[in-house]
Amino acid sequence: MELRHFRYFVAVAEERHFGRAAARLYVSTPTLSQQIKAMEREIGAPLLVRSRDGVSPTAAGAVLLEAARKVLRDADDAVAEVRAAAGVEEPTLRFGLLNGAPDWLVNTLTSGPAVFTGGTTSEQVERLRRGDVDLALLRAPVTLPRGVGQAPVAVEELGVMMAAAHPLAGRQVLDPVDVNGLELILFPRDSAPGTHDAVLTTLREHGAEVVLSSSAMGYAQMPSALRSKPAAIGLSSERGKSTPGLVWRPLRGAPITVTYIAAWRSGFRPPPAVAVLAAALGHA
Repeated sequence: MELRHFRYFVAVAEERHFGRAAARLYVSTPTLSQQIKAMEREIGAPLLVRSRDGVSPTAAGAVLLEAARKVLRDADDAVAEVRAAAGVEEPTLRFGLLNGAPDWLVNTLTSGPAVFTGGTTSEQVERLRRGDVDLALLRAPVTLPRGVGQAPVAVEELGVMMAAAHPLAGRQVLDPVDVNGLELILFPRDSAPGTHDAVLTTLREHGAEVVLSSSAMGYAQMPSALRSKPAAIGLSSERGKSTPGLVWRPLRGAPITVTYIAAWRSGFRPPPAVAVLAAALGHA
């Protein structure tokens, strides 16, 4: 029996659910189930009781759970002691920092030492493909290279950003049809093709036939452009409410959302926060 078997069993016993344990371990549910069955065959006794409410340890499983926890603690302590003796610091995460990503999300995923490389979704996908970053934030939908893992970690609702002098600025909530025919300043399509197309499709589906501006730019440059083009609009999350000279208004029915995903290179074990955030979104 290997250490990974102990980790598998502890995860299932603590989560009391194969699906949640699989998400926590970044393995498929069938693989996890097969590994637990292999452990039961090796020990010669059932370790878990399966029911509609989940799973729970048998008497033998309860003994194994305590023993497995001790083995894993001892193994982790041994690795830490060896690193300290060798003068080796904790591994530094190479993080692909997505332009405009929420600060709270970045801080949650990079609680330890990290080296940041900023860029668009397309640029971060290429870095993952080359193995230049370990973990990156991206905006979905996106096509990933083979072998790259992913999980959704946050969703933001988009509203309309506009100059304070815009005719629609006096309204507190907008209907999608209110922006029909208006010039929309959006980020360049090649920076996140899937997100770009999804946003425009969603607007059209809700009756907003906007006119895509020839000015394309990221969120950091958009406020200046909107102040100089008071008839145009942009899209932003509620984080844009405090931008000087601009107002932010929600769209009734919240028709537009952006999903952030964490993606990691093949062979990299993502931080536990990824599974926690994915579970909060119902993707356990």
